[in-house]
Amino acid sequence: MTDAPLRPVDPFARLRALTSARIGLGRAGQGLPTAPMLDFQLAHARACDAVHAVLDVEQLRARIGSPCVTVHSAAQDRAAYLQNPDLGRRLADGTSLDRLDCDLAIVVGDGLSATAVAAHAPAVIAALVARLEGWSIGPVLIAEQARVAIGDPIGEAMGAHAVLVLIGERPGLSSSDSLGAYLTWAPIVGRRDNERNCVSNIRDPGGLPPAQAAAKIAWLLCEARRLGLTGTALKDRHGADRLGGPDPMLTDTP
Repeated sequence: MTDAPLRPVDPFARLRALTSARIGLGRAGQGLPTAPMLDFQLAHARACDAVHAVLDVEQLRARIGSPCVTVHSAAQDRAAYLQNPDLGRRLADGTSLDRLDCDLAIVVGDGLSATAVAAHAPAVIAALVARLEGWSIGPVLIAEQARVAIGDPIGEAMGAHAVLVLIGERPGLSSSDSLGAYLTWAPIVGRRDNERNCVSNIRDPGGLPPAQAAAKIAWLLCEARRLGLTGTALKDRHGADRLGGPDPMLTDTP
């Protein structure tokens, strides 16, 4: 009787079970095996589709449920939006918004993945509003062809103390539907990125579920109101009390 040949041990099997990153794909001659190559091509196609997807504004309004106002950036179409990012940071000429002097303005922008916005933004908004009892919140602004900084002219025009921009993140080869949340205190045109806080990779499954993201965003907003700022000076310590106190790596040095 001949012993059956031993199968080679795959040293990457355990690691692949812990991450969606492409590791230990193997080789076929000088290239990849067929299955990993086809998987890569499919992921790339999904990412491209997400970047060029058109946001269904009416469907999004219906799913959000609360009053919504639609605005457009200075980018007239998707080609202009992708070729000139600055256009997506400005409102279209002639845009007029009512000054509400509210605590919070919520902006939903298509960004680089309308797929992510359609999938996750309504759930984040519903969970967040439920946690912000006592806050005056203006109508949700749906911004087409938008970049993160479009929240600055919107928040300034509305007289909002803070602006939250929910926007589709740049798709990767492991995720084409990640939603990002960007918080800015005292929004005015010209705010820098280091003056914002970001909660990223909001998606379920595979990322931060919308309900958990809403809890983190609500905590950051309350801290922003207490401190009067956002950005690098506002450390994300949400949940530190449940973990036994502040992370010593995040504790400010006296």
